[in-house]
Amino acid sequence: MRFPTSSPALAAAPAQPAPTGPAPVRRVQRVRHELRRRDVQVLRSEAVGPNFLSLTFGGESLSDFVSDSFDDHVKFMFDAGGDEMVRRDYTPRRFDRAARELTLEFALHGHGAASDWARQAAPGAPAVIGGPRGSMIIPADYDWHLLAGDASALPAIHRRLEELPAGARAIVLVQVPHADDRRAMHSAADVQLQWVHDDVAWLRALADLELPAGDGFAWCAGEARLMPQAREIVLQGHGIARESARVAAYWKQGASDFHERLEG
Repeated sequence: MRFPTSSPALAAAPAQPAPTGPAPVRRVQRVRHELRRRDVQVLRSEAVGPNFLSLTFGGESLSDFVSDSFDDHVKFMFDAGGDEMVRRDYTPRRFDRAARELTLEFALHGHGAASDWARQAAPGAPAVIGGPRGSMIIPADYDWHLLAGDASALPAIHRRLEELPAGARAIVLVQVPHADDRRAMHSAADVQLQWVHDDVAWLRALADLELPAGDGFAWCAGEARLMPQAREIVLQGHGIARESARVAAYWKQGASDFHERLEG
């Protein structure tokens, strides 16, 4: 921050009108949604590279579905043949209200109940969607947007880039273990995109970023072990205010159903 200095020349200048009130403060809007369970069916599937699968669901229950933020998450529930339905958190990749179609992306690395279900899901396969409970709506008119995360954050990052308008600026840092998982990112915004292949490189790149001047917002998401370190880099290393950042643990090594918000 720059402070004014005193000098005879400045003292002689005409006095400027005093501000009439405090400068406006940009605030992220948090909204709550009615929590509902919605029966849906698979409409179609599409490979997103060799290790991700996009499933689009439809159903009349989606007529009043709401997803106001790229960072929303829903509870996805399906029958895997056990006594209870399997539940997992997923980010809505895309929602078409007119068509009543909701798209989620599934990682296919290794084997797990959700990835195994997604691999074999055929059109008509039933599932249940719960939520989202709420949305954190981040204004698009920040001077810049930092979007950083691992492969689990790709649907949110991809959606945000598609939503940003022309004239917006986005700095994107993504860690994926396999080069084949890198994807084209389409956006009307000015995008600076960097890919890295492991956790250490991601943290180092996050710390080494030269962020632009101005009023920006930082968003990070990934594995629970790394997100406290990412939070420290964002808040302490880059000096970003808490109200201008969100850091979320989207998953935890060894845990099948996990989501935790770390900012605040």
